[in-house]
Amino acid sequence: MNNCLDSYKDAYSPSSLYTLDNKLMLNWYTDRIIELTRGCENLLELGIGHGYSSVKLSQAFKRHLVLEGSQQIIEEFKNKVHDKKIEIEHIFFEDFLSAEKFDVIVMGFILEHVEDPVLIAKKYKEFLKPGGKIYVTVPNSEALNKRIGYEAGILEDMSALSPADLAFGHRRLFTVQSLKDLMESVGYKVNIIEGIFLKPITTQQITDLNLDENVLRGMLQVGKAYPELCVGILMEVEVVSNKF
Repeated sequence: MNNCLDSYKDAYSPSSLYTLDNKLMLNWYTDRIIELTRGCENLLELGIGHGYSSVKLSQAFKRHLVLEGSQQIIEEFKNKVHDKKIEIEHIFFEDFLSAEKFDVIVMGFILEHVEDPVLIAKKYKEFLKPGGKIYVTVPNSEALNKRIGYEAGILEDMSALSPADLAFGHRRLFTVQSLKDLMESVGYKVNIIEGIFLKPITTQQITDLNLDENVLRGMLQVGKAYPELCVGILMEVEVVSNKF
């Protein structure tokens, strides 16, 4: 299983075509979570991924525990980032056990990877303090660039996994409604739904156009109000029922 996770690490390298998307989106949603959780002290984060979120979140919380299933990703992160404040536990999300409760749990682009997203969403309720919040981000199969690609005849099925999805180890994509349904089905109340990156054209086209950073930031800012059209979806949820 660990070797399987390690096999996806090349997609997370700086040379990937989607480095631009990842840099923009991961920094953006991390900044939004920090804005929404001021005053909270301890954080549980699922996955290191590209490392953008872990670096920023560690500066905003007194206690920061990260769970990561790939030892190779952990080693590469530690070689680049020497922040002793970040505690990293090498473990699969399904196996994590703790008596500790957290103010905030972050599932940043995780549910598209795991074998059973319902199990993960349900399991992590037990690690949340009363009144605590979970922040979930996922890729959106109905993003504007996908809709345009479908209407142009480039995509046959917006919900199908692309070669890029497979390279990143994605098992599924979401829509705003399917993510909302999943979280509510296991006893969460959805407080906030925002979009991450309103992208009308492909990443290659954006790169070729060499768009100004202010234009790219405008795509992020405008996208907050249009989650159904954005590349990613950000959702804040809290527990309303533990019966599930």
